[in-house]
Amino acid sequence: MKDDKPPSSSWISKLTGLFTSTPDDRESLVEILRDAESKSLINADGLSMLEGVLQVSQMKVRDIMIPRPKIVEVELDDDIEEILKIVTSASHSRFPVFDDNRDDIIGILLAKDLLQLYTEAVSQDKVDKIKIKESLRPAVVIPESKKLDVLLKDFRSKRNHMALVVDEYGSISGLVTIEDVLEQIVGEIEDETDVDTEEDQINQIDSNEFNVKALTDVEDFNDYFDSDFDDEEVDTIGGIVTQAFGHLPAPGESVTIKNFDFTILHADNRRIRQIKVMRNIES
Repeated sequence: MKDDKPPSSSWISKLTGLFTSTPDDRESLVEILRDAESKSLINADGLSMLEGVLQVSQMKVRDIMIPRPKIVEVELDDDIEEILKIVTSASHSRFPVFDDNRDDIIGILLAKDLLQLYTEAVSQDKVDKIKIKESLRPAVVIPESKKLDVLLKDFRSKRNHMALVVDEYGSISGLVTIEDVLEQIVGEIEDETDVDTEEDQINQIDSNEFNVKALTDVEDFNDYFDSDFDDEEVDTIGGIVTQAFGHLPAPGESVTIKNFDFTILHADNRRIRQIKVMRNIES
């Protein structure tokens, strides 16, 4: 008679077998997962993604949002040629549209909707009569404090791909996409339009708070912050921070180096990915 039980050699059975007791906290669970990776029950990429899932549950929108100065947006009253120039040069698929002021976001313009609108207008020789307002999608607005796992669930259930972020006063402080959230799980998602620049590596969140990619060159970090970190032994600011810890830090761990406070926002079992940086203001 054929045995209906799953084979004991399956990776699920092996992984389940590691749980001889219930993990008491997140750190215990991570240790179990890393033990599974060391025993080849899961590969390094799988471990990295599992750790990313755990990290997402502890992060908030403000930790990963695109800050306001970097948002590419469209003004409702711009003529169609100007809007087309913005859309084609930015290579994004969605653009916030504002009316009287930049906090008055009235909707989201999809590049594909604009293309269809423009094509139809050209065929009817009515380009000068194009009004994008009728083609706008509703804008989703969320607070900076929203948890990333909750946001991802909302994105999936409501089929949204972008949300505008507001601060406690109701002003637009940033923007976040579903890709930004997924990158915290699977790592950097790059395409042919991505270009690494200092501006991409270092994003100012508040007057004295910055999100910095760990792979930022020490030289670029020094130029931006007018600091003097040594780049003879390591090339990146992530290397500087790892040296200071003396071990590969986990998300939430902090260290002070010179007059900077570094807090790990995102890291996996191989390297740091994203760091919050705050400069100590001397009195």
